[in-house]
Amino acid sequence: MRRIDIFDTTLRDGEQSPGVALNSDEKLQIARQLAKLGVNVLEAGFPIASPGDFEGVRRIAQEVRSVSVAALARANVKDIERAWEALSGGEFPRIHTFIATSPIHMLYKLQKSPQEVLEQAIQAVKLAKSKVDNVEFSAEDASRSDVDFLAQVFTGVIKVGATVINIPDTVGYATPEEYAAFLRAVMERTSGIEKVKVSVHCHNDLGLAVANSLAAVGVGVHQLECTINGIGERAGNAALEELVMALHTRRDKFCVDTSIVKTELAKTSRLVSRLTGMVIQHNKAIVGKNAFAHESGIHQDGILKERSTYEIMTPSDIGVEAETIVLGKHSGRHAVHQRFTDLGLELEESQFEEVFSRFKILADRKHEVTTADLFSLVDLKAEKEDQIVLDSLQVSSGTNITPTATVRLMVNGQRLEDATCGDGPVDAAFKAIDKVLGTKGKLIHYSLQAIDGGEDAQGEVTVTVKFGENLVGGRGVSTDIIEASVLGYLEAVNRACGRGWIKIQEKNVS
Repeated sequence: MRRIDIFDTTLRDGEQSPGVALNSDEKLQIARQLAKLGVNVLEAGFPIASPGDFEGVRRIAQEVRSVSVAALARANVKDIERAWEALSGGEFPRIHTFIATSPIHMLYKLQKSPQEVLEQAIQAVKLAKSKVDNVEFSAEDASRSDVDFLAQVFTGVIKVGATVINIPDTVGYATPEEYAAFLRAVMERTSGIEKVKVSVHCHNDLGLAVANSLAAVGVGVHQLECTINGIGERAGNAALEELVMALHTRRDKFCVDTSIVKTELAKTSRLVSRLTGMVIQHNKAIVGKNAFAHESGIHQDGILKERSTYEIMTPSDIGVEAETIVLGKHSGRHAVHQRFTDLGLELEESQFEEVFSRFKILADRKHEVTTADLFSLVDLKAEKEDQIVLDSLQVSSGTNITPTATVRLMVNGQRLEDATCGDGPVDAAFKAIDKVLGTKGKLIHYSLQAIDGGEDAQGEVTVTVKFGENLVGGRGVSTDIIEASVLGYLEAVNRACGRGWIKIQEKNVS
């Protein structure tokens, strides 16, 4: 059966989602899981974009060795040199360079003639090829480009060493039938097409990213570009888990296979959701909370008699298994350590002891600690020293009472405290934090959901906060939703501080 490559761009295009800002530790954690998932190519970032992006790509290239690591670069010398600098320690580096080829982009964005674009594309690939053997060239907004011009560009870059050509539907404008016809026409008119791999990268503006990608499989492309949970610019990208399971479930139609370890899909999805702060909708295909849930009596009856009546795949296919050991406050180290091992969460002894201490605190507050709780405990494990840490929180709120919050923070080893009022307890707590630090954050998005079921479920709060012109996300988990909210806000503040977007007023920390 024909094997098709999976090119994951969660850490590049996915991180371009508004409000998502991963640090290098978080990027590395996701990259290691993507390697375990079995992706063929891992696009680690856009090195020229920022020092943080450069560092993330550099660390991934050096430390994740079992997968080809790619870096994005515009078709110019500075971008390509910076990409190579980040990738140079990698085992299987790929430079992914691009330039727009549609009339609307060339005229208004690039302000270049088609001939200038052609020459720039060729020169960029030639330079990239002098650095690495594996060079991917993308024609941005390809689906709205002229077929003959696009074939001319691809022919030119193939001659100077491109090994992969990417034909993206950058703005999600295409429909499956016309996209398939367009791909056929471009491939038929491109000289040397048989020497390279053909890739597609589809966006979801009309909800057709997965459908268009699957249509491309029917045409014979060799690589699909996608992201975990479909995150990315605007409405996002084709969702990796949906593509993989569609190809697997309907192998009779597509007759292709992938290298993806499907039982790692759910774990990868949850990890990306937590670290990016982008909540997975309950009815999301494959990995949504309700993807394998059956509430209708008719459906339940059918499932009990024969699962295939209403399930075309099983939860175990994507790594969702029933829990056999109930963990609680009486559980010992061995049982907890074994559950972490079963979940594929390998912790060093010192890390486990820290997480186990958190487990005991949580177990005293809950009847049962679930798998979701265990993942959250690992995610809350300190991977770096935060500049600002919550020391204590006190909130007063109720009918006919003005909500008031008192917040005590540890800021670079100093204990600082202040109080203020707000429209509600969460608003008061956020304002108290800003008052202590001398910052001014604007809450753009707030989301609260239970990690699992039951009246003692932990609440998971994700926030997007705007500091000046910069958006940053944060996440907090606690059985107390006010505390979870404060932890999420503080994570956003710490990230903004780490990126130099805000500074703590000296008068507050002197």
